[in-house]
Amino acid sequence: MDSLTASELKILKRLSTPQKIQDFLDALPINYEKRGETCMSPRRVLREQKAHCIEGAMFACVALMLQGRKPLLVNLRVVRQNGDNDHAIALFKQNGRWGAISKTNHPVLRFRDPIYHTPRELVFSYFHEYFLSKNGKKTLRGYSRPINLKRFGTKWITAEKDLWDIAETIYDMPHTSFIPKGGERLVRPASRLERKASDIKDWSKKSPRT
Repeated sequence: MDSLTASELKILKRLSTPQKIQDFLDALPINYEKRGETCMSPRRVLREQKAHCIEGAMFACVALMLQGRKPLLVNLRVVRQNGDNDHAIALFKQNGRWGAISKTNHPVLRFRDPIYHTPRELVFSYFHEYFLSKNGKKTLRGYSRPINLKRFGTKWITAEKDLWDIAETIYDMPHTSFIPKGGERLVRPASRLERKASDIKDWSKKSPRT
């Protein structure tokens, strides 16, 4: 954390609650990775003023650390062959309950209020809304245990290189299945109205800020 500049620290310290961190991330343009895939550090997120889900989750973890909280990240695993992507969230605890900070460009997979008894209960709240808009197929299949980003030290916070080593470590961790054996056939696709609503986006790819 020592390598953060005074101006970077000033911004991060203003984000003094999980709710303020989420408001900040909601205001950031989504990172469409127009020049190629990225996994930017929190410093680069501040400089570039955009982020996608894991970049937003890692940024949130740094802001949470400055509040004296554990920087906990959870990966949500999907069925890759369906053209969907994993999603990363940052966990926090307030008033004895768990909540989550999430960066997304869609009306779903967003912030979770701190009302959940356990991280497991919280991640299950994402199952219903994690689907493909083209056919409504629900694609969420597994979740990692909460990962404390302190295990990676602190240099990643201000790194100029992409943080693929952290992303790959998280991706390769064991994931617990959402669906019990034999349960796939019981999962109902999202309705037409749900799929239509999920197509709303905060930021257009045409925006020069993305």
